[in-house]
Amino acid sequence: MIHDVIVIGAGFAGLSAALALRDAGLEVLVLEARQRVGGRVESRIDGLGDRYDSGGQFLCEDMPQVMALAFRHGKTLVPAPTDGAFTLQPSMSEEDGEALWLASFAIRERMNAIDPADPAIRDLSVADWLARQPDAADAKSAFRSTIEGLWCQPLDAVPLWYLVDNDRRITNEVSELQYFPGETMHRLAEDLAAGLGDRIRLSTPVTEIRREESGVVVVTPAGPFQALHVVVAVPPVTASRIAFSPPLPAQLAGALGAWRCGTVIKMRLRYARAFWRDEGRNGMVLWRDIHGLFACDTSRDDGHTILTVFAGGPLALRLRALGADGMRAEVLDRLVAALGTDARDVLDFAARDWSDEPWSGGGYSDSVADFSAQDAEAVLRAGASPIHFACSELSLSFPGYVEGAIVSGRRAAEAVCDMFDLPVGLDPLG
Repeated sequence: MIHDVIVIGAGFAGLSAALALRDAGLEVLVLEARQRVGGRVESRIDGLGDRYDSGGQFLCEDMPQVMALAFRHGKTLVPAPTDGAFTLQPSMSEEDGEALWLASFAIRERMNAIDPADPAIRDLSVADWLARQPDAADAKSAFRSTIEGLWCQPLDAVPLWYLVDNDRRITNEVSELQYFPGETMHRLAEDLAAGLGDRIRLSTPVTEIRREESGVVVVTPAGPFQALHVVVAVPPVTASRIAFSPPLPAQLAGALGAWRCGTVIKMRLRYARAFWRDEGRNGMVLWRDIHGLFACDTSRDDGHTILTVFAGGPLALRLRALGADGMRAEVLDRLVAALGTDARDVLDFAARDWSDEPWSGGGYSDSVADFSAQDAEAVLRAGASPIHFACSELSLSFPGYVEGAIVSGRRAAEAVCDMFDLPVGLDPLG
């Protein structure tokens, strides 16, 4: 059988693309390497039997696609608790903490005012640029902690132009931690997959894509599949591991090879009660003496009291080198210093280390590592028909988020529909 389109990857980008292509009347097959759908969104069971998001989890009202998806599938949006004071470590007065936060934000605003196309910054890393700024050391440290935590990379590995261009597309005015689905974000991915039925094949990794006169042959351990077009809906580093025959055009191959994976560990700590609220704290902790560590309250109204802790960038690699027991001990020690001795009385400690995840990389998204590859995203978005690319990294809005994955999947579907002379403006949410 020759399919109209094969979609590689069943994360939100691939699922959104496949649903839009299906709704356009095309014959679609989705091939997913894992035994589950969702990509960087997944769920696990903690030691107390509760299902939780061990991957992507959050959304906010400024993300229209994923918000519409959540409402359409009847998901309960749980507001992340925010009442109370956030905690800075090492501790300082509330007044000094507010001033530090504003100073760090000012650095980010100054950075985003730079023209990413300015040739004078082409070879500058974020670390290079930050070192030249006149700000106080504390403000620079807080900025670094935020950036390494969000982009999951050391600052000297991130081109300044890339971060500016990327950060400008994250346009929410409310916190991206505003809500999380009570039923898990992963359940939302499963709802999308259910709409595709037997069009999805799990445990089917793609090893090669061969272009032929009649279309493409997608090679897997289960055998070859044929299609007129293929949408590669996996992160760039993952896509670069697929063999292309004949080789991709040099510019496209270069764009695909310009990326590197980040590193992140997500930890979920369950407590009997939200003890941090006793002192008027909201559970949000930002460390300025250790870069890339962040905690927030993700408790639910059903008695599940949760702190979620993220470690990104070089910190994630250092923590994983400590082993499970060493990582737990350090994180608990730091929470005790920030929130008090009750932080040690954890009912369950679950950690998901994404650092060596084989199918989607180790961070929230891949990032461009080649300082000269300023056109990498545009080249990948254009693809080389019949090969098209989709992933959150390529989204024109909210790259690195579920919202961006949906937007990118829809864009790829519209590009394919153009090849079939079908109308665009498709609804990717299913």
